[in-house]
Amino acid sequence: MKLVFMGTPDFAVPILESLIEAGHDVRAVYSQPPRPAGRGHKETPSPVHAFAAGRGITVRTPTSLKSAEEQDAFAALDADAAVVAAYGLILPRAVLAAPRLGCLNVHASLLPRWRGAAPIQRAMLAGDTETGVTIMQMDVGLDTGAMLLRESILLLPDATASWLHDMLAAMGARLIVAALDGLDEGRLTPVPQPGEGVTYAHKLDKNEGRIDWSRPAVELERQVRALNPWPGVWFDFGAERIKVLDAVLSPGTGAPGTVLDDRLTVACGRLALRPTRVQRAGKAPMTAGDMLRGHAIPKGTRLG
Repeated sequence: MKLVFMGTPDFAVPILESLIEAGHDVRAVYSQPPRPAGRGHKETPSPVHAFAAGRGITVRTPTSLKSAEEQDAFAALDADAAVVAAYGLILPRAVLAAPRLGCLNVHASLLPRWRGAAPIQRAMLAGDTETGVTIMQMDVGLDTGAMLLRESILLLPDATASWLHDMLAAMGARLIVAALDGLDEGRLTPVPQPGEGVTYAHKLDKNEGRIDWSRPAVELERQVRALNPWPGVWFDFGAERIKVLDAVLSPGTGAPGTVLDDRLTVACGRLALRPTRVQRAGKAPMTAGDMLRGHAIPKGTRLG
């Protein structure tokens, strides 16, 4: 099939690769424009942009698709379908209607739960026991289109956002190939999303990484697993911000934020949380024990 691919982050790369390996003709890739990155703030192409350019595929990086010029250029590709995975731009009605089979979205949740920008992290923060991927035929709404395929995965209690990200990317890569084949051959019928069970996965904010010790420890442990590597989870000790990369639940009671022992077990609203791997500003990640040997946080300290 003649395809256009639209995606930006790492999540979308395996999906694009699966389309190429399946023999589809990817006529162009759309991605977010290069952004400043690294210590030198050098303009850096997105992961999808870099991958597509390495495969010799034309890459387009418009800041908007609202103009008639951009919409005409998209339509001129004469695509059978467009595949969209975490692209980051709204597709106007003219773009949605241009491909013969429309635009298909690879969404990392079991729609209608977690429509929106951060479905992986929101599912983990909420303590969901399962999530998955939905292949959806896009319409003008926010992840409201009819569903073509869905597949679920158990969300184990120790799952991390990075693990789930990779699992769902691989699942989406497999499902989109099957969906394109089924849709082209007339074997798939789009099914409207149910009206019940709608939730929204709002975009992550940097401030969501701050640990609020008055919350239950079980929620904070999920926060650590869900928000690494970005925006990261942290607490302040004096003038220093310390990132928490891994943590475990622990028995213990006390005023929220109180350090209960010499292992950095901290009392929470219910139970306690013990960070096990941390990172000080400007330092490499280390175990909490290694940090405490050179940077003590004494028992009885009250963390803000």
